[in-house]
Amino acid sequence: MGYWAAHFLQKDGAKIVGIIEYNSAIYNPNGLDVDAVKNHFMQRGTLCGYGKAYEETELDPLEFMEKECDILIPAAKEKAINMDNMAAMNCKVIVEGANGPTTFRAEEFLLNKGIITVPDMLANGGGVTCSYFEWLKNLDHIAPGRMTKKYAEKQNMKILEKMGYRIPKSSPHMKNLAGASEVDIVYSGLEEIMNEATKDHWEYAVENNLNFRDACFGKAIKKIHKHFEQSGLMI
Repeated sequence: MGYWAAHFLQKDGAKIVGIIEYNSAIYNPNGLDVDAVKNHFMQRGTLCGYGKAYEETELDPLEFMEKECDILIPAAKEKAINMDNMAAMNCKVIVEGANGPTTFRAEEFLLNKGIITVPDMLANGGGVTCSYFEWLKNLDHIAPGRMTKKYAEKQNMKILEKMGYRIPKSSPHMKNLAGASEVDIVYSGLEEIMNEATKDHWEYAVENNLNFRDACFGKAIKKIHKHFEQSGLMI
């Protein structure tokens, strides 16, 4: 989870300043290359020794969570942020990639400091969402995009032809006219669902004066209640 979060954030223009593994951690306020760091770790078994890190440690890697950053993503260990280190957190937002990485007491303290926590039930829901897509694929017995990929390619060609362009099939530009692949559709659907979920739960939090976690719990309970009610299981 941690690698992929860093990978896609970097791809979207974010600067990754710190990376923590179970046995080591590195930090560079000017940014780290996520894939280069991963390759180093796979070869050496440790983050230490990576040439472009300003600071490194193998003694207590979790201490590097206290380094200055905008977004902190605890993505591996339960109760990683707790009463022992909560006062040292130096971030603006915590996005929970692991299950339960922030204790109740720590979150209450951080909220009073103005540090928002995006709860695990929302932040790491993408994996379950993709499992849902896989379930739909198995029901349909066909991969997403299989029925529309060629159609989209032909439509793109027709638009170009009407504009007076004719591109030979051997042209390298053909790849830009290709219809959406299964991966493209999954990414698109995942982005839509996660963006809408975040927007809805944030609005619910603001409207009801709740913190982000309580808003997610509240909406989930209401949805379950509505389901039981519509199923005739409640009066």
